[in-house]
Order: sequence, then structure tokens, then C-alpha cells
Amino acid sequence: MCGILLSYSRENEIAPATDLLSCLQRRGPDHTRTVSVNHSSESLSFTSSVLSLRGQSLVRQPLEDPLSGSILCWNGEGWRLDDKIIDGNDTEAVFDVLLKATASDVSLLAEVDQDQVDEAIVNALHRITGPYAFVFYAARHGKIFYGRDPLGRRSLLRRQGQDGSLMISSVSSISFPGTWNEVEANGIYVISALGKVNGDLGLVAKHIKWPIVNGNSKILVFPKNVLNPHPSEVSRLTLTTPAVDALLVHLRESLLVRIGNIPTPPSNTTVCARVAILFSGGLDCTLLARIAHDLLPEEQEVDLLNVAFENPRVLKAANAANNSSVDPYSHCPDRLTGSTSYAELQRICPGRKWRFISIDIPYSETTTHRPQIISLIHPHHTEMDLSIACALYFAARGSGTVRCGSSSACLPYTTPARVLLSGLGADEIFAGYTRHATAFARKGYQGLTNELELDYSRLGKRNLGRDDRVISHWAREVRYPYLDEGFLCWALSLPTWEKCGFGQPPGTSTASLTLNDDPVLEPSKLLLRLLSWKLDMKSVAGERKRAIQFGARTAKMEVGRTKGTEMLS
Repeated sequence: MCGILLSYSRENEIAPATDLLSCLQRRGPDHTRTVSVNHSSESLSFTSSVLSLRGQSLVRQPLEDPLSGSILCWNGEGWRLDDKIIDGNDTEAVFDVLLKATASDVSLLAEVDQDQVDEAIVNALHRITGPYAFVFYAARHGKIFYGRDPLGRRSLLRRQGQDGSLMISSVSSISFPGTWNEVEANGIYVISALGKVNGDLGLVAKHIKWPIVNGNSKILVFPKNVLNPHPSEVSRLTLTTPAVDALLVHLRESLLVRIGNIPTPPSNTTVCARVAILFSGGLDCTLLARIAHDLLPEEQEVDLLNVAFENPRVLKAANAANNSSVDPYSHCPDRLTGSTSYAELQRICPGRKWRFISIDIPYSETTTHRPQIISLIHPHHTEMDLSIACALYFAARGSGTVRCGSSSACLPYTTPARVLLSGLGADEIFAGYTRHATAFARKGYQGLTNELELDYSRLGKRNLGRDDRVISHWAREVRYPYLDEGFLCWALSLPTWEKCGFGQPPGTSTASLTLNDDPVLEPSKLLLRLLSWKLDMKSVAGERKRAIQFGARTAKMEVGRTKGTEMLS
């Protein structure tokens, strides 16, 4: 993972501001470098910071090609190229693909068809699966390409100055006034006319949408013809449904590329925990933890990051109801479910050392870090953005306490893991939101399918860029197994009634359950619940969906009627 920055000026070179450079270095503490070039009378400056997570040695960025002068700033994880797993460092593999795309025979002709060059770059990126944001300078053609993966899993912002200057960066900076905008994850952008500034508009970027292959655009991962909302007969989803075992297979494949062969940090080769999980104790994250156990070496420890906040509004009401002081953390919903699911993991995976990290955040600490968090989430600026970001920010910091064996004593601990796993995406794929139940109640499978399709189509417009800026501030990279392209293609090919259990007959109550019976479980995300039950996580299988801001209690900390959609003051 990296922090990346392009600075363009028609006059003098723009040096990265202190606050901007600091944020970039926090994202990538292993190495930082700036490369400056001149194109005609213009100044181009490329800065990258590196968090080394791929390959056996540190690969310093920006990458430069001595023959062509091309430069790459890459913030991402290219997991596969042409559906084949990339071994070693992905940045070098991606650079090689891009160089070949701009060094074809046609691009060397005196009269180059510039549209062909653009098409070659887009097609090259189309071959790569995984999260990324990038800036690529094709020196021979005087072009700058930039963009994000179709699901928008990495941050990239753009700022156009009134003087014609341009910045493209992983994070924003208050030192450079003006509007910072999130780069849309709906294709690739190319600046072809360096030196030809269009008045007040500055450099104009051409937008190239993802190509359509076999009738499917990369940004719309799923084929629509498999949705089939009018089944003549719906088979009940049970423990023996083939999709349950298939889910395990595909989740294992997605997890394996994300947690296998994570190198130790260059400065610390004795790290015991290389993976940590953003752990509310809910269904999605606990299922990832259970499957990760089967893939990681037994001696490798796994840290479970569980965050709870002191919420003055909730605490005031609780103290009044109990006529006594209430611990603000132990009764937090995510702390309760986290502790229960942690105990279940210990029971079924006794050979693994699971470390449950209680991350307790006093209200005073929340207010102290509030300006920093608001700066990181910019240009997002609602109360809901802040409440979600607070939970992710402190969870990713990874500093809390752990219990010492069976004693009640707790010791301070900060996870050394640089890779974090998140269960985000499961609700959108397997119908986990309340609105999915509402859609089914109103219009049956047709309504539910339409709602799911809407969720799928706006995955790239979600707030993953915001989350990336917040989490990466602590030099950690978040990975989303449920948003793996291969996993998505499989999951989205399932008929709706094999993902959830709305409208299906209930199973057998726990009191009279036998080995051959199917349990009564909530219909939302029923496929995941059945797999969890099959893996002997029966308590986890029954957990209900709860938004992070309510589970960790970061929402509505002040007494009043603040709405999540309100702008931050």
C-alpha cells in the first residue's frame, strides 16, 4: 500500500505541503521519494510513500523507466493478472504491463493514433483484479493516466487550482485551498494536452469508461440475466444446499491471496501477528476469522480489534435508568457480541492464539482527534461520515488492552499487524440490510432483486475511499474478501433465493433440533448463517446486523436531534 501524489504546475515546481507529506508518510512509513520532471515548460512532481506488503524486498516508488522516462505511482494490490495470481511484487508487474501498452509498434510511429494509446492502457488495467488507485505518466506521449479500481477500494482525490495547477493525491491538504473531489471509480482518466490549458478550467481530463467484455462492463461485475426474479419454484435454502459448500470454497480462495505470504515489516522481523480483523463479533467478520484459521500457520497469532466508545448521551440515559454509574464500554453492543464470538472462536479453534483487543475510547479522546478525522474524511462531511470514520480510525490504530490469561489483569497492547480484514460487502451481496427485507415484503423477489441490483451497481460509489484514508493513516491496509472480483462473480451468479431466506419456510427451533435438521435462522444473509452453523459457530449464525456507528456507539454522542445527513459544523 502507498500514498501517492501528482503535482502539476505551469510554472514552478509545487513542493508537497508539510501536512500533506506527513499524511502520505503515515500511510507508507517504509519509504518516501519524490521524482520531478519537466514537460515542455511545465513542472510535474510525483511522490510516493510505501508500506511494503508484497514480495520479499522493499520496492521503492515512484517507479521510473530509464528508456522511456515513464513513471508510475501505484497504491494498490494487484492480486491477479489475466486471472493468474501475481507472485512477488505487484507494482513491478503492473508497471511492466503499462510500459508494454505504451511501447507497442503502433505507439512508436511518427503519427500516433492517440486513441489507440489510451485504449491500450485501459485494456492493460482491465486485465488486473484487485484494489488500486494510480497515476501513470506515459512520457513518450505526454499523457497522464489516473484512476481507481471499479469498486473504488482505494482513495484518490483531485484538486484543480485557479492558477491552472493540478493535484491528484491519496489525501487532501488544507494548505492548498480549493475544492478536492473524489475521483470517480467509473473508468480511467487521461490528460492528453499537457501544455494546453483550457482557460480557468485548467487541465481537462478525458474520461474513458471500462470496456465491455462478453456483454459485461467491468464496473458492473454481475451478468443481469442470472437475477431471474420470477422462479417457478424456489428451493428452500438448507445446510445441504450446494451453495453453502461453494461459499466456503470461494471465500477460502479470496482470503488466501489476501493473508497468505504477508511479509514481516522491514524494521521488525519478529512480528507474531501479521493479520488483524476489524472485529465487532458479527456474522461477516467472525466467519472470515474462522476461515482464516484454516489458512494461516497455527503458530501465527490473529488480533481481533474491538472498539467501544464512551457516548455521553447513552451513558447519561443508562446512569439515570440504573441510579448508578455504568461502565461505558462493557455494555457497548459490539463489545458484548465481540466477547461472545471471541469465546466461540476459542472453543472451536483451540490451537490458535486469538488476541481480543479491547479498544476503549473516552469521549475526551474522541474530541481531541475529531479535527484530524474530519481532515482525513474530506471531502465527505456529514455527521454519519464522522461517526463511521471515528470507529474505523480508532479500531485501525489498534491500541487497547488485552487480558492476561485467566486473570482479570489487563495490559496495554498495540497490534503489529499491517493487514486488516473487513467484512464489508457481505450485506450488499447477500441481502443483509433492513431495506432488503422491506423490499421483499413489498414486492417479493422482484423488489428484492431490484434492491440488490441497485446495491451492486453503486459499490464503486460507496465510501471506500473515505475509509481507506482513515484506516491507512495508521500504516495499515484494509482488505475486503467479500469484494474480491472472483468471489463477486460467483456470488452474483447465484439466484436471489440462494443468498437469503426471505419467503422460505423456517427451519427447526433450537430446542428440538437434531443433527439432520436445519436451524431457525434469520432470513437475511441466510447462506452465510448456514455456513457459520456448519462450521459450529451457532451463536455467530444468529447474530443480527448492526451498523458500526451504533454497535461501537459513535453515533449521536451529544444530546439532541442530530441527523446523520447533517453537515459537519
